[in-house]
Amino acid sequence: MDFQLGFIVAGLVVGFIVGLTGVGGGSLMTPILLWFGIPPTTAVGTDLLYAAFTKMGGVFVHHKKKNINWSITGWLSLGSVPAAVVTLWVLNSIKTDISSINSIIKYSLGWALLFTSIAVLFKKKLLVFSQKHSGDKFHSESKTQNLLTVAIGVLLGVTVTLTSIGAGALGTVTLFFLFPLLPTPKLVGTEIAHAVPLTLVAGLGHASMGNLDVTLLVQLLMGSLPGIFIGSMLSGKVPDLLLRNAIAIMLFFVGYNLVF
Repeated sequence: MDFQLGFIVAGLVVGFIVGLTGVGGGSLMTPILLWFGIPPTTAVGTDLLYAAFTKMGGVFVHHKKKNINWSITGWLSLGSVPAAVVTLWVLNSIKTDISSINSIIKYSLGWALLFTSIAVLFKKKLLVFSQKHSGDKFHSESKTQNLLTVAIGVLLGVTVTLTSIGAGALGTVTLFFLFPLLPTPKLVGTEIAHAVPLTLVAGLGHASMGNLDVTLLVQLLMGSLPGIFIGSMLSGKVPDLLLRNAIAIMLFFVGYNLVF
């Protein structure tokens, strides 16, 4: 692939929005890559490694701020990483039929975007609901909680490996329900810490199947790393709700077009 300014700009814009709102990069980046005409398998494989490298910086910052619950990260990874490996194995088994893999990924991508748009749109309401109805009951049922965390990890592992979407918005919303008493910065930090091993394993798996464009990855990172830095600096200065709602509506329409 030739060097294109468009991909650097796309990385910059997505990085900026992620830094500003915390909305998952995959849910924005993968549809942009499809719009640029990148095949679904390559878009997902490249975006997974893009997410892994981008979020590594986030882990460093959140760990310094003590915003990561490593125990929850461990239980999530216990479900998500093996699920990602199994999903990759299934994808590799049907590798001969690249058109059916592309259609599976496109369809899964559409549904993931629809669910993500709802999660982004109603995130605050879902948080209030989960805090009202969950109370402190889970804290006395830690075994149930751990099993549910592993189960959510499995669900995220499959979704993220197929579509590169879900680790951000869907991951945070499901954690809201399971751990309603955990402060929001810790939920975000924990979700980012969990996303790194998951996207790294899934991304390397896709790369081994040939679903990676290194030049494209470098161009995206050239834009996204400064973008995330600028977005993080301006976080709280731009009306968050306005931006989130606009993103959610856009994701809904892209998802709707992919599914229907």
